[in-house]
Amino acid sequence: MRARGTGPDGSQSPKTGLALGALSPLVGYHLAQAAIVSTAAFERHVGQPFGLRKVEFSLLMLLQANGPLAPKQLAQSLTLTAPNLTLVLDRLQQRGLLQRQRNPADGRSQHILLSASGQALARDTAKVAATMERDLDSRLTRAEHAMLIELLDKVAGQRHPP
Repeated sequence: MRARGTGPDGSQSPKTGLALGALSPLVGYHLAQAAIVSTAAFERHVGQPFGLRKVEFSLLMLLQANGPLAPKQLAQSLTLTAPNLTLVLDRLQQRGLLQRQRNPADGRSQHILLSASGQALARDTAKVAATMERDLDSRLTRAEHAMLIELLDKVAGQRHPP
């Protein structure tokens, strides 16, 4: 006979004590639970104070780290369709945070780059994001954090250089 609140494998929700049953081995369930915590932290630290959505913040960080990028590169990196990327770019351009410039090497294509305001916002939000991460990292050791990032990248099908 198993203890109340445990699944057949002894697993239970740390928050509620309920048996997880078939949810226990599902990566998607655990990702969703972690996403709730990380999304709430993002909204508290970055989203509400700076008026940014997660995808907008990610786009700003990519441009800050890489300089001007082609829309196709951004769409691939953010896993967005071209029409959805256009909507995000339009919103950020209306806020004066980025610019679209013709590619000097190929006038048929564009580069997306941060405006001066976008650079300032990217710096400010990157600092706040570091604080946000420290709050989330308080639950993990450095090794666990590195392992989690590596494992999530594997699940997402992304690779980082060794």
